[in-house]
Amino acid sequence: MKYSDLADKTVHELEAMLKEKKTELFTLKIKKQMMQLQNTSELKVAKKDIARINTAITAAAK
Repeated sequence: MKYSDLADKTVHELEAMLKEKKTELFTLKIKKQMMQLQNTSELKVAKKDIARINTAITAAAK
């Protein structure tokens, strides 16, 4: 996901995406603890996506 994909979305869409990504991150963390996560770089990608969405929400609020 790129920031340019997020720039044209509304705040409500971004908040829904943020909730979805946080749920995904939680699931990935649980899988990591249970030793079921094959690709641990998915955690890093999910965290960066959350940061991008938060940045877009802040920019849209101004």
